[in-house]
Amino acid sequence: MKTIIVPLDFSDESLTGLNLALMLAKKTGANIQLVNVIGKNTGDNKELIEKENQLAKMKFEEILQKCREKGNINCALNYTIKEGKVFKEIADLADKFDDVITVLSTHGASGFEELFIGGNAYKITSHSRNPVITVRRSKISLNIDQIVLPLDITFQTREKVPYTVELAKIFSSKIHLLTIRLSNLNSIEKKLHQYAEQVASYLETHKIPYTVEHLHGDNLTDLTLDYSQSVDADLISIMTEQEKSASNLLLGNFAHQMINKAFIPVLLFPNYHLRISAEDIWSLGAFNA
Repeated sequence: MKTIIVPLDFSDESLTGLNLALMLAKKTGANIQLVNVIGKNTGDNKELIEKENQLAKMKFEEILQKCREKGNINCALNYTIKEGKVFKEIADLADKFDDVITVLSTHGASGFEELFIGGNAYKITSHSRNPVITVRRSKISLNIDQIVLPLDITFQTREKVPYTVELAKIFSSKIHLLTIRLSNLNSIEKKLHQYAEQVASYLETHKIPYTVEHLHGDNLTDLTLDYSQSVDADLISIMTEQEKSASNLLLGNFAHQMINKAFIPVLLFPNYHLRISAEDIWSLGAFNA
């Protein structure tokens, strides 16, 4: 993790993402890139856009000054102002960096337009080719001590394991493996147990402390959140389950519900983009099934 992108609309709610980013940067040495997205300058709205730009600069400078006064800055902390569609500009910005993660508060509203409420949080996550952490609550833990890693029946569910393990090493975290299923079919239960054994073997190889739990019920999101609360989790690591519609990328139902319901930060990892290759897992012969 070298760079942390933090979208802000300057509401108190959106600053939660910055607080989490500062904690991550302190542990990882990553730089922080703040970003605000204003409307597109079409010529007709030039005066309004210029006012938005100046206001954003003023707000950013106030934030940086407060961080300096609190002694919170121990990394490079920069800001940029983009024009255009929120989700596209943020995703494009992240693509310009190597080993980048976006930390996104899922609730907040600017004075000019809604940024994160009303679907942009989902759009940012579904269009990102890099990991995203979404956060809702205002209080941020000082460390990531407990990570819940749910495994479902999809093959891609294990792709998030190497990245999650790297985070666990940085924060000396304990990982709680959780298999979740709706079905009572023995074949599905057996497959999930196999997945858990494979991941557990990988965790042992990397000397990561872990637990294993197997749950089934009517709602996978509720199963995951209830279990996360029971272990006092600081982070939940899932895949984004991106699905293609006729003209767009959409989040799958599980990822969408997790963003909407979780008061624990959620790490969402794209299916099709692995910054840390899963080949080291496959080399163990673990993921051949």
